[in-house]
Amino acid sequence: MLIGCPKEIKPQEFRVGLTPNAAREAIAHGHNVIVETNAGFGSGFSDQDYIDAGAKIEGAASDVFAKADMIVKVKEPQAVERKMLREGQLLFTYLHLAPDPDQTLDLLKSGCTAIAYETVTDNAGGLPLLAPMSEVAGKLAPQVGAWTLQKANGGRGVLMGGVPGVGPARVVVIGGGVVGTHAARVAAGMGADVTVLDRSLARLRYLDDVFGRTFKTSYANAGNTIELVSQADMVIGAVLIPGAAAPKLITKAQLSEMKPGAAIVDVAIDQGGCFETSRTTTHQDPIYDVDGIMHYCVANMPGAVARTSTIALGNATLPFLLNLADKGWKQACADDPNLLNGLNVHAGKLTYYAVGKALGMDVIAPSLALK
Repeated sequence: MLIGCPKEIKPQEFRVGLTPNAAREAIAHGHNVIVETNAGFGSGFSDQDYIDAGAKIEGAASDVFAKADMIVKVKEPQAVERKMLREGQLLFTYLHLAPDPDQTLDLLKSGCTAIAYETVTDNAGGLPLLAPMSEVAGKLAPQVGAWTLQKANGGRGVLMGGVPGVGPARVVVIGGGVVGTHAARVAAGMGADVTVLDRSLARLRYLDDVFGRTFKTSYANAGNTIELVSQADMVIGAVLIPGAAAPKLITKAQLSEMKPGAAIVDVAIDQGGCFETSRTTTHQDPIYDVDGIMHYCVANMPGAVARTSTIALGNATLPFLLNLADKGWKQACADDPNLLNGLNVHAGKLTYYAVGKALGMDVIAPSLALK
């Protein structure tokens, strides 16, 4: 198979879909790899690193899209990239289609087969290709939230760990999954007073057993949520429904109950955001003010630490990438139901139920696509 890796063109996206080591592994399996020039520059990988691994460098994204059987990326294809996709081509990347009807329609029109990292599962019901970026985003969330809290950036001017005689910041993390757990650990490590909200009692028990007094836990009903949010200096949204649009947990009206200058960090913004007032921002212009509450809603947070993120993502995607290349996507998905769960689009048909429900579109069962 000819595997192609274009350079990411989303604003301030410095990650790359294929590391030199991943390229070397694919070539050792008998495949050919082409990489757009400077694709790895933002992650610290030179063209020569890819050449040394056995890959060929292409001068333009159009050449990569025109030649490759499989396109491997990080972020969802942008409008100009979607025009270069073709019938029968395999796309392997993050898609986040539920809040993005334009992308969905373009992928359907292209006739390509698209497998989304964020809906591939594992035998334990986890999301192995989303997990490494969730870990990165979770650890980044208190860091960028602390920056947002600084008075010069419009925040309350509260120090996360406080100082002797002055209490620490109060941080509420909504969601106790991968993102929420890592966010809570880092926020607590910075000295903040942290509470994690979740609807799963089993998850709350796990967090309490493992982390004890590192941070507190609370059940995420509406009353507890708004009570804790109203007392918080920082609120981190870390709720995920796999493949579906994120639920709106805090309304615009409820912002008036929050402390002036409090910071909201919406890690669920890729899936539409979990606050009613959330809208996508970039690393270049990351925060905005709604009714005195500072919002940080960057859609590609892990791109800020591109080298760590790229290597972590590459470690997770490589086994699936090799299976797709070695067997072809149909056989690979037939052999692995977890990989089949990643199939979102095939030959003009939507194949992921949660996306269809969110967008009001017809869906076929992914098993039918294999036929």
